[in-house]
Amino acid sequence: MRKQSDNGAAQVFRITGARQGLAEDVRGRQRRYVISMAIRTLAVILTAVLWNVERHVAIVTLVLGAFLPYVAVVIANAGRENAPGLPSTFVPAPSRPMISPAPTASPAESVPEDRS
Repeated sequence: MRKQSDNGAAQVFRITGARQGLAEDVRGRQRRYVISMAIRTLAVILTAVLWNVERHVAIVTLVLGAFLPYVAVVIANAGRENAPGLPSTFVPAPSRPMISPAPTASPAESVPEDRS
């Protein structure tokens, strides 16, 4: 939506409360997963290199390399963010009133009348 300002230039408004697009969200989660897996790969390589040189640092990198896949999967599967402007509760649709069944006729009323 554009609005003309006093000097005649068009002013553009942004939608700040809207969610990210689904493709953009998936791309961001994939990027975070690849970054954390690259860090894990680096930690495993450092573990192998430092094992005989600095054992304490190698153990820390080994623990980091073992723990990062779990964290990466949890972050990747976290799902979409909540939009701040949208309601968070579900409002059920109003229910329609039920039509009551027709009253049953007594046997005396159900006999057809003679119209002669």
